[in-house]
Amino acid sequence: MGGTWEIITGNHAAAIAAKLARVKVVPAYPITPQTTIVEYIASFIESGQMDAEYIRVESEHSAMAAAIGASAAGVRAFTATASQGLLLMHEVVHWAAGSRLPIGMAVVNRAVGPPWNIHVDHQDSMSQRDTGWLQMYVSSNQEVLDTILMMFKVAESPEVLLPFMVCLDGFVLSHTYMPVNIPDQEEVDEFLPPYKPPHWSLDPENPITFGNLALPDEYQEMRWSMDMAMRRAHDVIERVVEEFRERFGRYHGGVVWEYKLEDADYVVIAMGTLASEAEVAVDELRDRGVRVGLLKVRSFRPFPHKEVLKALEDKRGAIVIDRSIAFSSGGPLGIEVKASIYNQLDLPIVNFITGLGGRDVTYQDVEQMVRESMDRILSDRVDRPYYWFKLKPEFEKAEIREGY
Repeated sequence: MGGTWEIITGNHAAAIAAKLARVKVVPAYPITPQTTIVEYIASFIESGQMDAEYIRVESEHSAMAAAIGASAAGVRAFTATASQGLLLMHEVVHWAAGSRLPIGMAVVNRAVGPPWNIHVDHQDSMSQRDTGWLQMYVSSNQEVLDTILMMFKVAESPEVLLPFMVCLDGFVLSHTYMPVNIPDQEEVDEFLPPYKPPHWSLDPENPITFGNLALPDEYQEMRWSMDMAMRRAHDVIERVVEEFRERFGRYHGGVVWEYKLEDADYVVIAMGTLASEAEVAVDELRDRGVRVGLLKVRSFRPFPHKEVLKALEDKRGAIVIDRSIAFSSGGPLGIEVKASIYNQLDLPIVNFITGLGGRDVTYQDVEQMVRESMDRILSDRVDRPYYWFKLKPEFEKAEIREGY
């Protein structure tokens, strides 16, 4: 393994990834806990370490609009945001995907308000899950850096041509220091060559339009083509991950990461840093004779339906832990897992909602969720679509009074 080692934050890792990817345009607007990403990039450009245009815009909406213009002109573009900033982008997030522009964005997951909260949950990025963006969720600072590099290659593939988000948990990764291997620029250049639009770019000599009017005769097929590209992205991710592993010697998983699944009776399914806690919980439970494994979902879009189905096909039950809520329906991850096995497996799935607004979820909590789930599964008491975990006692009593 080449490169150099540094102890850096997740935000620093994201900024270094943008530099290594030779991003050419960075529209920037600050928001906690993302701000240091664009600050690091600003320092790279100012010091001459990075050859890029840095655009200080007046809002996150404008940041994405500027990234769209840059990508449409044929250069690699990158930005970063969080929480309310991502929500303000919502209109142009759709625009970027519908225009088939492979823009990169780091989303530092943070709860949305009101009430105001600057700590982690996944509600911000989950609110964008159906916009046509690829979504990857990571659980270490090394994975932040590596995944941004890989996803530029995936997004720019002629088979895909969709923008991507790499989602990292606010403060848990963004402001936490970890050892990170930073690959040599020459190696990255060989892995990720300059972006060359395969079909188009804005050119005064050959004028075209992006996102113009589409009547009913065309619109549905354009959305079908985005759906096909999203589905093709599954195999492209797997291919690029293997190329990255061969070149750099690191592997974080493809669309999923599997841990001790082979002989497991029960499977914990989680994303982001909750998956790291779950990995420790699996080891602890194994030491006590509980045969449990972990399926970490890295790619939420495209969703790894076949990998989920394969992981669960011979198991006794699944425990899905969500850090966001689709109100009255459960967790987005839990909903997708159920859809993956629908009409194919008769398997109890216990879906927990927890960790919202930065509430701490430890490996001991994951162990408790597994034990509660096993009790429910073995006694045939999986009687709700989802369960809240780690509510304050008076709220747990209120749930019981309400019949939930």
